[in-house]
Amino acid sequence: MTKVLKGFICGVALAGLALVPACKSKKTPPPVVVPTTVTTTTSSTPPPPVDTTVRPPEDFVKTDEPKVSVEALPADIDQLNRVVQEKGYVQDAFFEFNESTLSNPAQVALSASANWLKQNSNYNLLIEGHCDERGTEQYNLALGDRRANIAREYLATLGVDASRIRTVSYGEERPFDAGHDENAWAKNRRAHLVLVGR
Repeated sequence: MTKVLKGFICGVALAGLALVPACKSKKTPPPVVVPTTVTTTTSSTPPPPVDTTVRPPEDFVKTDEPKVSVEALPADIDQLNRVVQEKGYVQDAFFEFNESTLSNPAQVALSASANWLKQNSNYNLLIEGHCDERGTEQYNLALGDRRANIAREYLATLGVDASRIRTVSYGEERPFDAGHDENAWAKNRRAHLVLVGR
């Protein structure tokens, strides 16, 4: 029982004892005591915490905007290509064996590249189509061409001006990894993005 309920019951009992002698002498009926309803929780679960976080009003205008720093990019185009690849600004799209369709990871890579290219419109792009060593030379040149062109089309749908993008296919001629296993072949199946000056 809660303390309030115990106190109420004790109070009623004491009042009843005090009235017993008075009732005997006056012969009046005893008073009717109507108990009040007391709600108690039988669960031992604590009450939910009250959120005391102070929030600004909905129409609050934030005046301290974050400072955006402009990164100085290398003037040398070869060094620039290394920097944008290392930082993930421009990313290659990788393909499955004998495929020229863009997987989800390839689309994510090209989306990141498109965002950077749209903000840096003073650079053009060369997309190189590459393949692994399996297949004939002619077949791989055609497959590399399809890979480069599908990457170009996807970038154009994301808002990169298609006139800024050229494509070339190297097929299996310029492997990124000279190995002869699946690990090396997976690195070589790509549309490689290279920045070029305007």
